[in-house]
Amino acid sequence: MGEAPLAELDAVLGGGGWDMGTSLEGPPAPTSPVRLGRNVCYIVLAVLFNEEDRVLLVQEAKPECRGRWYLPAGRMEPGESIVAAMRREVKEESGLECEPLTLLALEERGPAWIRFAFLARPTGGTLKTLEEADTESLQATWWAGDLSALPLRAPDILPLLDLASRYRHSPLHPPTLPQELPCALLCLRLLVAFANDTGDLWVLLGTSGTPHLPVVACGTSPAELQGSLRLPVLRLLRDCLTDPRLGALGLLGLQHRAGGPGGADGICFNILLSIPPNSPRAVPDDSRDPAFHWWRVEDESLRGQILQRLHTMATVPVRS
Repeated sequence: MGEAPLAELDAVLGGGGWDMGTSLEGPPAPTSPVRLGRNVCYIVLAVLFNEEDRVLLVQEAKPECRGRWYLPAGRMEPGESIVAAMRREVKEESGLECEPLTLLALEERGPAWIRFAFLARPTGGTLKTLEEADTESLQATWWAGDLSALPLRAPDILPLLDLASRYRHSPLHPPTLPQELPCALLCLRLLVAFANDTGDLWVLLGTSGTPHLPVVACGTSPAELQGSLRLPVLRLLRDCLTDPRLGALGLLGLQHRAGGPGGADGICFNILLSIPPNSPRAVPDDSRDPAFHWWRVEDESLRGQILQRLHTMATVPVRS
């Protein structure tokens, strides 16, 4: 089987990226390219606080929600990096410059709609006033009061504000930011872990070529876009595991490069997920598919890293 992919595991656990290579597990990869504005939509959103713990809000200018308040947010444009898109939206809607601190959450409605919610900090600029109103927003403000006193565009920002407040006081995961590495498709790199109550740990590896963490592609057909990023995971587990129960799932990191191969707007998400044991001393069943096998993690440092992440779910939440 060859050596275990220690360097790949170390990079993924550290929030970094890893070369995609050519190996994909599961069904054949989609033939249609991933393109913003055609078959995928990426949205960026930012939560910023000032030194007085006031949150940055912008007043909407769009006719359907004009006058209502929201966090700075908008669609990513072709040729942009994820972070550049977030900075642009904050600047256009609030007048402020900023820098990202971490991803707070990955929210998705299938590959057709993915939102990257950031915690960021202001670094310059001046708040937009009503005299500077344009099609991007009417104005911006630092708000310290009860948000129920404001007409909001939508209440979906309330959980993100709560998540941001908790992260600032007690970070739930290490700072996590997109890595500038190319990816032609929408993919999930999977760190599938099986841990029993005695501290034993196994990781599922792909065996085609050099052992590696499995990578599955998301479809871009209209039918597949109706689903969730979890669907390729469930499909893979169903094909190779006798008992494909899925436990906790979270984001360790992601990689994207603007203007990727062939102009594609692909992203690789590095996902940590657990397979719950059915008894305290359980061991994983042999894979039903020879393209995969369970590798027992003996290295104490690596095992400790993975178990710590699993037990505390120290990952960026993935919300469907």
